[in-house]
Amino acid sequence: MNNNQAIVNTKYGKLEGYQENGMYVFKGIPYAAPPVGDLRWLPPQPLKKWDGVIAAKKYGCISPQNMMPMAANMPGMPDMSIEVQNEGCLYMNIWTPGLDDAKRPVIFWIHGGAFIIGAGNEPFLENGSLVKRGDIVLVSINYRMGAFGFMNLKEITGGKIPATGSEGLLDQIAALEWVKDNIAFFGGDPGNVTAAGFSAGAMSIGDLLSMPKARGLFHKTINRSGSTNTVTALKNAVDTTEQFLKVLNINPKDTESLRKLTAQQLLEAQEKLGVIMREAKGALTPFAPVVDGDVMPDFPINLIKKGSAKNVIVMAGNTLDELKMSTGMDPAMRNLDEAGLLNRMKALAPAEMAPGLIEVYREALKKRGSSVSPMDILGTISSDLMFRIPTIRLVEAQRDNGAPAYNYYFTYKSPAMGGILGAMHGLDNPFLFEALDKDFTGNGAGQQDMSLKMQDSCIAFVKTGDPSCKTAGQWPMYGKDRQTMVWNINPQVKAAPYEAERKAWDGFDFKFTQPL
Repeated sequence: MNNNQAIVNTKYGKLEGYQENGMYVFKGIPYAAPPVGDLRWLPPQPLKKWDGVIAAKKYGCISPQNMMPMAANMPGMPDMSIEVQNEGCLYMNIWTPGLDDAKRPVIFWIHGGAFIIGAGNEPFLENGSLVKRGDIVLVSINYRMGAFGFMNLKEITGGKIPATGSEGLLDQIAALEWVKDNIAFFGGDPGNVTAAGFSAGAMSIGDLLSMPKARGLFHKTINRSGSTNTVTALKNAVDTTEQFLKVLNINPKDTESLRKLTAQQLLEAQEKLGVIMREAKGALTPFAPVVDGDVMPDFPINLIKKGSAKNVIVMAGNTLDELKMSTGMDPAMRNLDEAGLLNRMKALAPAEMAPGLIEVYREALKKRGSSVSPMDILGTISSDLMFRIPTIRLVEAQRDNGAPAYNYYFTYKSPAMGGILGAMHGLDNPFLFEALDKDFTGNGAGQQDMSLKMQDSCIAFVKTGDPSCKTAGQWPMYGKDRQTMVWNINPQVKAAPYEAERKAWDGFDFKFTQPL
């Protein structure tokens, strides 16, 4: 090391990063062969060793993707208008306090974005507060998304293109394997890795907890607004691929034409398919990881209940208003009446449950002092259906298997736009990474104090498996009394918060839910 630069010799070759803000930073590190040309839709292939020194000073290309209208309002979303997109996107980034043998805990961060957008260069990762405060190593990754990473082609092409529809998850596993083999060179401990992620990243972790290929590659998880339920059955995946090829006007047997399609052609077809599926099913995204019976042998929650992750310590939680923003942005919601609410609920849950769910949530919102319009009732029910209740089921499964499991609920509401965003999806991430601002998160003494308490509990968890800490206090495991950390300006542990809403879903199978 000299002149504020750092060179690390990995098992594949030398990488040159740089020093900044009290950290060593390495960006754009390749962790698998570029999945281009004949490698498109194949599982990630091993890297080849290189001679000399590769510069690791800027982010690598991100997975090809279309912009989503709501993405610009998502906390921490990179500016996709300036990012370089390429199918050869399998890169990771590392922030570390030291290049030594200190064996620091490792956070392996998987970005969100509904499995179709996003990248591992989220701005809130940059400031390094969590890295330096906790003396930990932070890793973030890119992985294939959309039609490139989550489309099953194996069945429809008779195996000529063997894509199972979980290649994006296999990318994540390849990155975890790279970390296992190399993170010690960056001051990290391969025996203490916490897989952490937000939204689709947390949903990915829910899948990884069940997958044989991921076993032993991480030891703890932090699931932030994502559980095990955002997967699709094989038949549904095949139907989606058939629709995709119809949009492209390609015969399934014509695999040569399929392989010759440009990334832009695939993105355009994906966009068209997304419109079709939104109109037909109300689905936000056309693709999700596929339960193919091999790479993903069964629905993740089924395997987790059977003990697939019984040695993994889980922390998982949600924000109070996960889908409030997206529901409010849907023009069809603004004129929703009671009849329309009931019809929509019958499409989301068993018809006999729909009236009871509506009434439970109507009363719950009254107690919260919130609006009880049909739009707000549906948005709150959808938040729990998609996020909170599946998260609780994951925590319960780990608890019942004898594994330590912790639950949280983030209820602090954004001051932006007069407070209409509520405790929206992703609002908790700037607090975890201490990336506060005046307008969106608020940055007064109370917000700063909560941010540091969230960091300290996270640091304690990744170091010891217990999030209890001096600043945030005792955080008990999620037991029969359902002890839950409720994050707000004055965070506190509560027994069974929002219990009426949770109990309303008793008997509902959360094996998987339609992507919203």
